[in-house]
Amino acid sequence: MCRNIKTLANFEPPATDDEVRASALQFVRKLSGATRPSRANEDAFNVAVDEVTAAARRLVDSIQTNAAPRNRDEEMRKAKARSVKRFA
Repeated sequence: MCRNIKTLANFEPPATDDEVRASALQFVRKLSGATRPSRANEDAFNVAVDEVTAAARRLVDSIQTNAAPRNRDEEMRKAKARSVKRFA
């Protein structure tokens, strides 16, 4: 599950709220051990996702680096090349 969480810092354009929320959801799923919470735990699960989303957004927005911003298309191309090499 967690291997699907992507790096969100230092991209141009910056990470969207949907990307941050998706990574928070994956994180909470991994911690809870549940892809979908039971009805009894649904509220706690959703609150956790909201809180992790807020913390992740603050983190991504506050990270400072001297490196040039990364390009999403270029990073995707590199990932595909690694995948082809790994599974070829």
